[in-house]
Amino acid sequence: MTDTPISRRLLLTAGAAAGLGVLTAPARSQAAEKVTYLFPAPPILPAFGPIRLALGKGYFKDAGLDVNFAVGRGGVDVAKQVGAGNAPLGGIVADGPIVVRGNGVPVKIVCVFGGRGFMQLVVREDSGITKPADLKGKTITVMSYQDTTFYALLGLLASAGLTQNDVNIQSVGPLGVWQFVAEGKSAGMAGVPDWIPPVVAAGVKVKVIRTEDYFPHMAQAIATSDDMIKQKPAMIRKFVHAALRGMKDIMDNPVKAADEFVSFVPEWKGKERGVQFAFNMYAKDVYPGQKVLGEADATRLAKLQDFYLSKGFIQKATPVNELYSNEFIK
Repeated sequence: MTDTPISRRLLLTAGAAAGLGVLTAPARSQAAEKVTYLFPAPPILPAFGPIRLALGKGYFKDAGLDVNFAVGRGGVDVAKQVGAGNAPLGGIVADGPIVVRGNGVPVKIVCVFGGRGFMQLVVREDSGITKPADLKGKTITVMSYQDTTFYALLGLLASAGLTQNDVNIQSVGPLGVWQFVAEGKSAGMAGVPDWIPPVVAAGVKVKVIRTEDYFPHMAQAIATSDDMIKQKPAMIRKFVHAALRGMKDIMDNPVKAADEFVSFVPEWKGKERGVQFAFNMYAKDVYPGQKVLGEADATRLAKLQDFYLSKGFIQKATPVNELYSNEFIK
């Protein structure tokens, strides 16, 4: 397994092989099928725990897959790359197809990591912010304008009658998004559980305002293209099932899963408590709420799309059944 920044050459190579179905036939039937998974941010983040555990604990290998990683520039970029066939699978927030499919990007979600919202509004206690309406005139950080957590923030603002023009939203990358909060350069962030521990470790008290209470945001998801669904359904199913094993491990025992994660991602050595905090938050506030593990909720997707359309975030609606497929979680 390798973690590499994504390049056009890498994407085109992976996409050509997977998209055209010309991967060299394995010499033996037992040979693992090579798969590139495109992350929206560096894959060291606990947010990607299900995938990293599936790799580290051999779940992908058990499924006959040889998984490599590449990194895109946020969830919207990943959705576009996957939809274009430049990578067979990628990680996005589950509302990604709502944002891009109306623009002709043929991408679907095939697995959702939880029944609740991924992005949380994390604010400094000394900011005086207690609800979305209090964000007016404040500086808030996001990882990227191309990440779907940014669109979730816009939705959160709209729920309070605010627009992007009412708030100073700064795109500062996966480190700056929390560093600005810790240093007092921003009042808060469109954050995920991973980014809370380093702010707290800096001695800053924070308040977490659940997006779920104001806006029907969604969790992370695995995305693939319409063409890939036609060409590689068995590969997709194997990948999804292995990833869901990793998610279930976190739900069943967040502390044990955090220790295992750190053993696979040594950048977190000495910071185990931060991973435990994040995994506990995912297990409690993000992963629950699905009738079947990994299932996309069509009703929630429809409500979210109606909201985006009403606020002008998208110009036209897409038939909801084109946004997702639940066939691969079975």
